[in-house]
Amino acid sequence: MRSPNDCRFTKTHEWVAPDGAVGLSDHAQKEITDVVYVELPKVGRVVKAGEASAVVESVKAAFDIYSPVSGKITKVNTDLSKNPALVNQSPYDNGWLFVVEMSAPKERESLSTHDAYKKSLESNSH
Repeated sequence: MRSPNDCRFTKTHEWVAPDGAVGLSDHAQKEITDVVYVELPKVGRVVKAGEASAVVESVKAAFDIYSPVSGKITKVNTDLSKNPALVNQSPYDNGWLFVVEMSAPKERESLSTHDAYKKSLESNSH
C-alpha cells in the first residue's frame, strides 16, 4: 500500500512516489469528480517536469496531468482503460497513472511533502 506520506506533490496536484509512480492527489480526484476516461502516455516517452503527460476526463471536463519529474516513462497503469474510476477510488494505490524513471531524482526532493501540500490546500481554501 502506497502512503501519501511517502509521496511528493506538485502545485497542480500530481504526486510522485519514491519509485517514480505518478498519480493524482486525493484532493484532485475529489475536485475532478467521476473519472470516466484516462489517456495515458506511451511507454518510452521522455518527459520533462511540468510537461503535460496524460489526460484525465471526468463528467465535468478534461484535465491535463503534468509529470512531476523528468525522465522516461517505463510503465503505465493499463487497468485504468478498463476501470478509470480507480483514480477516484484509490488515488494512491490502484489509481496511479504512470511510472517515470527519473533522470534527475533531485527534482522530486524539491516538491512538497504531504504535510506541506495539505497546508497549502488549507491556506488556499480561505
